[in-house]
Amino acid sequence: MTFRTRRVLPIPGDVLVKVGDKVKARDVVAQTFMPGDVTPINMANLLSMPPGDVPGCMIAKEGQTIAVGDVLARSPGIFGFFKNEIKSKVAGTIETISPVTGQVIVRGAPIPVQVGAYLNGAVAEVIPNEGVVIEAEVAFIQGIFGIGGETFGPIRMACKQHAQELTEDLITDDMKGCVIVGGARMHYTAVKKAIRVGVAAIVSGGIDDADLKEVLGYDLGVAITGSEQAGITLIITEGFGDIAMAERTFELLDSHKGHETAVNGATQIRAGVMRPEIVVPLSAVAADKAAGARNVAGLLEVGTMVRIIRDPYFGLIGAVNNLPPEPAVLGSGSKARVLEVRFDSGETVTVPRANVELIEG
Repeated sequence: MTFRTRRVLPIPGDVLVKVGDKVKARDVVAQTFMPGDVTPINMANLLSMPPGDVPGCMIAKEGQTIAVGDVLARSPGIFGFFKNEIKSKVAGTIETISPVTGQVIVRGAPIPVQVGAYLNGAVAEVIPNEGVVIEAEVAFIQGIFGIGGETFGPIRMACKQHAQELTEDLITDDMKGCVIVGGARMHYTAVKKAIRVGVAAIVSGGIDDADLKEVLGYDLGVAITGSEQAGITLIITEGFGDIAMAERTFELLDSHKGHETAVNGATQIRAGVMRPEIVVPLSAVAADKAAGARNVAGLLEVGTMVRIIRDPYFGLIGAVNNLPPEPAVLGSGSKARVLEVRFDSGETVTVPRANVELIEG
């Protein structure tokens, strides 16, 4: 599928690439500077003098750059003796010297803010002074839940089967910087070892709620994730507990082992639903092959592979068998547009269209 992602700055800045440029995931595509932190200094109090006398005692002037240890002000003393010098404890620029409050405001160095490309691709659009849109042909997988932000690395298969649990002994030192793919439940000890090794991310079928608490050190009680500082990004593709990764998902990731991929664990459960994602950019040859083999991306039609995301068939994967044009009456008594899904076992079920997601890639 064709994947497009907006990469924009939080405030206006400089865009460093142009339309058509090829970029790598770690390339900086836009940058700006946030104003530095402000440090107020009560100079009148430090010099023990009225605020109106502070400007006359200042050695450093407004607009002057200072370093830690530089003399900011000096009192006149008594008959030239007992002078009191005030040295700076911070670096920055003298922003203001107030004769009303006797305060000196020091502004820290500007804080650079950079936006990376996130995935290997091409610049499809430039948004002046804000950022870009990156486009690439990818294999795209959405998880059910994740923690941690954006990260990158080559795919490494830690498990040999989609139903194999990810345990500590399967994590090795040479996995540093990689996106590790497990099978079923990822155990707490495996996650902790992965953090020690320096693994970029783990993708597996499930995780126990108690293990997640051990990893984070607290109960995750919010509906938005992605800002956790666990030292790793985790994505589960099926749900909480001892759940095996869908075989098709496992095979898709296995077919791209060694390929650079971008992952993002950010999950938003409520309004504006956001799902964790694994994005594997394809080579030009692979993209052409995929384009010729698949249905039109994003189009729900007979034969399209889908995953059911609501009970009682949660996590099951099958192919669309029929798309009835008329709404159907559900068990709750309400009406909704539905579809029929055929599983590999041959069983066919009817579910609301809102209860499935496409599997593309």
